[in-house]
Parts: sequence; C-alpha cells; structure tokens
Amino acid sequence: MEALLNSFFLVFASEMGDKTQLLALVLATRYKKPWTILLGVFIATVANHAFASLAGSWISSLVSHQTLIYILAATFFIFGLWILIPDKEEEVKEVGHFGALVTTIIAFFIAEMGDKTQLATIALGAKYQNMVIVTIGTTLGMMGSNALAIFLGDKFLARVPMKWVRIFACILFLVFGLGILLGA
Repeated sequence: MEALLNSFFLVFASEMGDKTQLLALVLATRYKKPWTILLGVFIATVANHAFASLAGSWISSLVSHQTLIYILAATFFIFGLWILIPDKEEEVKEVGHFGALVTTIIAFFIAEMGDKTQLATIALGAKYQNMVIVTIGTTLGMMGSNALAIFLGDKFLARVPMKWVRIFACILFLVFGLGILLGA
C-alpha cells in the first residue's frame, strides 16, 4: 500500500503545471473529446510507466543496497529542485494530423520520455521493486492530475497558484529523499 500511495502522490503533485498537463489541456480544448483524451493519456502512461518501473526494478538488481539508497535519495533531491522550474507552454507541440486518441497516445508517450515523472517512476520501481504497484500508482497520479486539466481546464489552472503547487511537490520529493536516507 505504501508503494501505491507514494507513487500516486509523488506523480500527482509533480504533474501539476507540468508540460503533459498543459498538453492535456490543449488536446481537450482542440478536440472537445475529454473521455477520448483521458483514454489516450491512460494508454500512453501505462506503456511509459510500466517500462520505467521495470527499468527501475532491473537497475536495483545491479547495484548494492547501500549504493541504491544514495542514488535514490540523490535522485529525489534533484527532482525536488527540478520541479521548481516551471515548464514553458511553448514546449507543448502538436503531433501530426491523427484523430484525438492516436494523437494523445503519441504526444503523451513522447512527452513523458525523459520527463521527471518517468525518471521518478524508474526510481520508485527501484525503491519498491514492484513494477505492477508502482505502475498503477504513478498511472493513477498521472490520470488524476491530467483529468483536472481535461475536465476543469482553464478554470482550475487559473485559480491554482502553480508556484505553491511546485513548492509542495518539491517538499514532497525532498521528504521522500530524506525518508530513503533515514530509513537506510
């Protein structure tokens, strides 16, 4: 349960104001098919995060437990600071001339490659060594964050002070990193 909840909250908080959340907003506005966009986000996220979680589990088998602790703590500290840097709206690009579902799947899968949530999923997979639970947790976090953008759109994003959301997410990452060090 710890792996599921930590995976959910870490991704949910870190996705607030992220480029993929902006992408969800753009796609929902463009296609006017919120459920189709959400399905595309789901498919792309499951594929991307399952791969990342599996990679994290594999990486954890290659290094000693003590080395893994230091790597994971450093990773979460770096992500905590990285999340304070806001994504730029111009980073969100359109992908092809496909329908809403295919466009969303392709755009989200590509946008998540090397993104902080994919890298955090790798770290969570290494920490918990449970690909299925980590993938479920991170996918639910991604879905929750992007559902807000898809269904509430500009109304929600205009009222939420992204500065404070980023600070909260930063603190969450830092606490998680400290928890890893102190739990060692």
